[in-house]
Amino acid sequence: MSGPRRSTEPSGLERYYVLTGGRSGPGGAAAGLDVATLIVSRSAPAPGMQHEHQEIVRRCRDPLSVAELGAHLGLPFNILAVLVADLLDAGRVEARNPIPVSAPGRGPDLALLEEVLSGLERL
Repeated sequence: MSGPRRSTEPSGLERYYVLTGGRSGPGGAAAGLDVATLIVSRSAPAPGMQHEHQEIVRRCRDPLSVAELGAHLGLPFNILAVLVADLLDAGRVEARNPIPVSAPGRGPDLALLEEVLSGLERL
């Protein structure tokens, strides 16, 4: 009788290690990514790309936040950030920061709030 079969597919932490090439976080310009950052594809998936990279490029044809992307792919933030950093470095995606918070003590941007109110009234 032979023992239980061992799967050759990495799982759990091994899978994440393989996906990121052992990297634990993004570097360079991608270090500023947060869950609200919008990711937008700049090109179509290329043949030979890592499967997860292809999925990111495919799903981000329309802007998608890092949090939404992580939920769709079932990946933790730091693993997804490494993959997005690869695509940013390759010029395959673009990161758009969310609208910055107004300066302390200044309050919300009134012009923006008036535009939102106007849009809601037109509905």
